[in-house]
Amino acid sequence: MEHTYQYSWIIPFITLPVPLLIGMGLLLFPATTKKSRRIWAFPSIFFLSIVMLFSTDLSIQQINSSSIYQYVWSWTINNDFSLEFGHLIDPLTSILLILITTVGILVLIYSDNYMSHDQGYLRFFAYITLFNTSMLGLVTSSNLIQIYIFWELVGMCSYLLIGFWFTRPIAANACQKAFVTNRVGDFGLLLGILGFYWITGSLEFRDLFEIFKNLTFNNEIHSLFVTLCAFLLFSGAIAKSAQFPLHVWLPDAMEGPTPISALIHAATMVAAGIFLVARLLPLFIIIPYIMNLIALIGIITLLFGATLALAQKDIKRSLAYSTMSQLGYMMLALGMGSYRAALFHLITHAYSKALLFLGSGSIIHSMEALVGYSPNKSQNMVLMGGLTKHVPITKLAFFLGTLSLCGIPPFACFWSKDEILSDSWLYSPMFAIIASFTTGLTAFYMFRVYLLTFEGHLNLHFQNYSGKKNSSFYSISLWGKEQSKIFKKKNFLLALPTISNNEKVSFIFSYPPESDNTMLFPMLVLILFTLFIGIIGIPFNQLTQEEISLDILSKLLTPSLNLLYQITNYSVDWYEFVTNAAFSVSIVYFGIFIASSLYKPVYSSLQNCNFLNSFVKKGPKRILRDKILKGIYNWSYNRGYIDAFYGIYLIASIRRLAKLIHFFDRRIIDGITNGVGVISFFIGEGIKYVGGGRISSYLLLYLFYTLIFLFVYLFLLVQ
Repeated sequence: MEHTYQYSWIIPFITLPVPLLIGMGLLLFPATTKKSRRIWAFPSIFFLSIVMLFSTDLSIQQINSSSIYQYVWSWTINNDFSLEFGHLIDPLTSILLILITTVGILVLIYSDNYMSHDQGYLRFFAYITLFNTSMLGLVTSSNLIQIYIFWELVGMCSYLLIGFWFTRPIAANACQKAFVTNRVGDFGLLLGILGFYWITGSLEFRDLFEIFKNLTFNNEIHSLFVTLCAFLLFSGAIAKSAQFPLHVWLPDAMEGPTPISALIHAATMVAAGIFLVARLLPLFIIIPYIMNLIALIGIITLLFGATLALAQKDIKRSLAYSTMSQLGYMMLALGMGSYRAALFHLITHAYSKALLFLGSGSIIHSMEALVGYSPNKSQNMVLMGGLTKHVPITKLAFFLGTLSLCGIPPFACFWSKDEILSDSWLYSPMFAIIASFTTGLTAFYMFRVYLLTFEGHLNLHFQNYSGKKNSSFYSISLWGKEQSKIFKKKNFLLALPTISNNEKVSFIFSYPPESDNTMLFPMLVLILFTLFIGIIGIPFNQLTQEEISLDILSKLLTPSLNLLYQITNYSVDWYEFVTNAAFSVSIVYFGIFIASSLYKPVYSSLQNCNFLNSFVKKGPKRILRDKILKGIYNWSYNRGYIDAFYGIYLIASIRRLAKLIHFFDRRIIDGITNGVGVISFFIGEGIKYVGGGRISSYLLLYLFYTLIFLFVYLFLLVQ
C-alpha cells in the first residue's frame, strides 16, 4: 500500500505528454500530424485509463485502511518563508479522481466521433487532455497556493474549450464572459489565500487547519477580518461553481462543443468549487457566519437556477441551468455541515448530468444531419419533437437521465438528493420547503425538455426544388395520414413562408438518424452508472463510531469527517427516511404531471414548443392568472433579467467610469504635462531675445525692473 502511495505524485503528469506531443507535432510536422489525427484519441484515452486504474487502487486502499497520505517537498526557502509542493491522498481526493477519470474516458470516446468532422480535432484533444491534467493536479494538491495554480490552469482550459469555435462571434463572447466572470472570484480567492497565510503563516492544509483552530479558540484573531478572508476564499467557489450572482457565464458556456459541456460544465470544472469548499470546510465550520452564508447562497442558487430553466428553448442551456440548480443543492448541504450528502450528490449528479449532456449531443448530432439545419437550429427544442422512433437509444438514455435527475427511485440522484432534503429539515424548515419545492420544478423543466424533444410529432424537413436560385427549407409537423392534408390546414400555412398560388413547389423529407456506436457506447455505460451508482450511498446499517457499516461511501468519507473534527455522525432512521422520500417523490410526480399536462403532444409541434406562452394568452377573463404566468415565462426566458441588470448598471457604469478616467487622463494629466511644455517653449522664446549681447539692452532691462521694484515699494509704504 505504501508503495502505491509513494508513486501517487505521478497522477497529474501521466496524461501531460499527449497535449505536449500534439503541440510539438503541429509545430514541427503539421502535415503529417494532421493526416494521422484520429490516432491521437487512443493515447488520450489510454493514459487517462491508467490514471483511472491507479485511482481505483487508491480508493480500494482508502476503503480498507482509512488512511491519509501526504508528501511535500520544499520549492523555495527564504528565512521564515517556505513554499512547498506535494500531493495529498485522502477520501475526498480518491472520490474526485474516480469521478474525473471515469467521466473523462467516456467523454473522450464520445468526442472521437463527435468531433471527427471538425478541422480542430487535434486542437480539441490537446485542450481537453490538458484540462484533465489540470483537474487531476487540482484535486491532489496539498496546499492552497498549489490549488490556486491548477485552479487557474483549469480556468484557462475552460476558456479555450468554450471558445473552441472562436470564429463564431457568440462563442468568442461566451469564452470572454466566462473568463471575466471567473476572474472576479479568482481574485477574491487569491486575496483569501494571502489573508489566511498572514493569519496562520502556513499554506498546508493540516497545519493551516490546526493553527487556525487554536487561534480561534484562544481569541487571538479578529473575527471580522477572519470572516472577510473566509468569504474571499468562498468567492472563488461561487464563480467556479456558477453560484448566484456569478452564475451568468454558465449558460453562455454552452456555445462550446457538447462533450465539453458534459465534462467541464457537468462533472468536473463546476465541481471544483464544491471540492474547494469541502476541502476548506474545517476553516468554514469554525466561522458560523460563513456556514450560514454558504447555505444561503446554495438555497438561492438552487431555486434561481430551477426557475430560469422553465422556459428555455435551447436544450443545452436548459441543462446548464439544471446544473446550476443541482450545484446549489451541494452548496446548501456543505453550508449545513452535511459533508457526506454533498459529496454523494456530487457523484450521482455528475454521472446523470454527463448522460444527459451526451444525450443532448447525440440529439444535436442527429438534427445537424438533416438537410437545412444550422448549428443554431439543431439545439432549439422548438424545431424538435417526435424523435422517439428515430433515435430510440438516445431517447432511452435521456429518459433514464431525466428520471434520475428528477429524483425518482431507485435511480442515483434520488438517494443523494433525498439525503440533502432530510438534513435540510433539521437545519431550517424554510430552506427545506424551498428545496422540496425546487424538486417539483426540477421534474417540471426536465420533463418539459424530454416531451418537447422526443414526444409529439416529428418536424419533417422539406426542401424547395422550385428551380429558384435561393432555395429555402420548410419545417412542417406531420399529423395527418396523408401528406396532402398538410397544405389544407391554415394552422400549418402560418408556419410556411409566403408561397404564391402559381408557384409549383415539390418537397422531399428526411428523418434524423441515430448516432454511431462510438457515441452510443459511453451513453450506455453512463446508464449503468445512473442506475447503480446510488447503491454506494444506500444506508444498509446505522453508522456509529464503533461498528463498521456496509455503506461504501461512508467508509470513504470517515477519514475526512475525522479531519473535520467529527462534525457529524451519520445515522439513518428508516421510518423517517421512507416518510421523507414519499413526500419528496410525490412532489416530483406532481411536477411531472404539470409538465405532461402543459406539454402533452398536440397536433402541431409549432404550438407544442411554445405551449406555455400560448397558454398564457388564453382566458381573457382571468387577467391575474395570465399576468402571473406571463411574468413567470418572461422571468425564465429572459434569465431573471440578471444579464440585463449587469449590462445596464454594471457594464455601462464601468464604461462610463472608463470614459471619465480617459477624459481626465487626456485633458487633465496630459493637459498639465503639455501645458508645462508649451509655457516653457514661450518663455524660452521670449528670453532668447533678451540675451542679445548688447550692454545697452541689459541696462534698459535693469532700469525697467528697478522702476517696477520702486513703484511696488512706494505703494506698500503708503499703505
